[in-house]
Amino acid sequence: MNKGIHTYDDLIREKQQLEVLLQAQKELIVYDLGQIKKELEPAATALNFLGRITTRDKSNLLLSEGANKVIDLVFKKLILARAGWLTRLTVPFLIKNYSSHFITENKQAWMKKLFSWVSHKNGKAKAAPEPTQTRED
Repeated sequence: MNKGIHTYDDLIREKQQLEVLLQAQKELIVYDLGQIKKELEPAATALNFLGRITTRDKSNLLLSEGANKVIDLVFKKLILARAGWLTRLTVPFLIKNYSSHFITENKQAWMKKLFSWVSHKNGKAKAAPEPTQTRED
């Protein structure tokens, strides 16, 4: 316990001590919140993944529909052809949901690859003209 405050100087000293204590408490709270955030990171990652497989991202309709058709073909008709009806319904559903988020995140790379396939001309791409060399004697 502090001695009583009797003078103005005692009040100023007490105020400075309390401000230092307040700053230390703020730093401790920031550190504790950082530690809690670090400890909860695996749970946040798991919840993020769970959210991705249970919801569908509808921002890229064309790419998502193309992926959905491929997933239906591969999983329902080929891989899970002999599986039970519940498996044949749930597995493609979850994969479609996750793939819609994956496509949204990698949209630029997918579009670049798609356009490179479409613009490819049987190996006969135009080469850049070689610069002409002039020789001065």
